[in-house]
Amino acid sequence: MTGTALLGCDFSSRPSRKKPIVLAFGALEKGRVQLLKLERLESLDAFAHWLKQPLCWLGVFDLPFGLPRELVETLRWPTEWEDCMHHYANLSREQVRATFAAFCAARPVGGKFAHRATDIPAGSSPSMKWVNPPVAYMLHAGVPLLLAAGVQLPLLHAGDPHDVDARGQARRVALEGYPGLLAREVLGRRSYKSDDPTRQTPERLIARKDLITALEHGQTRLALRLKLTHAQRDALVDDARGDALDAVLCLVQAAWAQARQAQGDARYGLPLDVDPLEGWIVSA
Repeated sequence: MTGTALLGCDFSSRPSRKKPIVLAFGALEKGRVQLLKLERLESLDAFAHWLKQPLCWLGVFDLPFGLPRELVETLRWPTEWEDCMHHYANLSREQVRATFAAFCAARPVGGKFAHRATDIPAGSSPSMKWVNPPVAYMLHAGVPLLLAAGVQLPLLHAGDPHDVDARGQARRVALEGYPGLLAREVLGRRSYKSDDPTRQTPERLIARKDLITALEHGQTRLALRLKLTHAQRDALVDDARGDALDAVLCLVQAAWAQARQAQGDARYGLPLDVDPLEGWIVSA
């Protein structure tokens, strides 16, 4: 993937000036991931416009790319991924919430939500969850824009057949990521961020510093070192909401996927037995 930019995206289903979509751009060289710049998008329209630019990138996006098979089959929705996503996109958020709430209401305590296979190793929230965090709405908002832009989603969607490089490979490749997977490896259950100003504590500030230090020293199983300028490091430490840091965590996951691809793994490190309806979180 020579000439391909690396990208990490912290996504929001309702982006705004206060809570934008954050893009972290970088490059991988000799085991070091250099953060080149951060970009903030304050609307879904701005995100859709950015996706359609004629660029060449491999990106990891912090939003689910699929729903649990158990949920889809119970609701008798299409079980082919693209058909399922089109069906899902045609629902309103109110219909999504009502449908998923009814599904949960019919299930026993302790097993209300259906989970994807990737949720267990990743430690991620079920992709049908509509509150705290509203990842169901993130899927609802984000995946249709990726599809409309013709982006390739490995193992799920081939993308625009005309948007390829000289070797016939897709120029824009999106993988599902989860920054909490990498953060938890370093911090355990320590929290490093909060949208609530009253919970932006010194303990969370220290956790961000510890996480960034570990990334800079390559102290994760991904064995990649993050390269930051002093100003970039200070900005990540000072971002109490953690949006920029989450985008950078996704950037490191994108670098790992690119390294796997460079070693001949056409699946970017995704397992062989991924459910083609549910998808998989990269590096889980």
